[in-house]
Amino acid sequence: MTAKTTHLDPQELAANPAFTQGVIAPAARTLYVGGQLGSDGTGNLLDGVEAQTAQAMRNVLTVLAAAGTGPEHVVKLNIYLVNGVDAQVGYMAARSVWGDHRTAVTVVSTAGHARPGALVEIDAVAIIPE
Repeated sequence: MTAKTTHLDPQELAANPAFTQGVIAPAARTLYVGGQLGSDGTGNLLDGVEAQTAQAMRNVLTVLAAAGTGPEHVVKLNIYLVNGVDAQVGYMAARSVWGDHRTAVTVVSTAGHARPGALVEIDAVAIIPE
């Protein structure tokens, strides 16, 4: 028997032929949320780290909801900030959207992202409740 993953591409997010917004792995009913930028549903980047971080978190929440899960089921967040970005501003913006859902978090400073102008990228791993 071959295991098959399910890709999630919510209509609320910009479509991209190079990647999917999320993948459900059937072995553990685990959702892997692909890196989300601070871009709106048309793919336009918002201005500044605060706006981009809040939007990236909203995009993560959109993918979680499309899989039938939520922030309470996220087991890991990875946040990648461009060098020189004020991490505290990013943290406060993320928390304003994310709330008080505790999870394992890794924050990494990077030289840049694949998309010019992107200041933050966030990915996540979540369980999907039965």
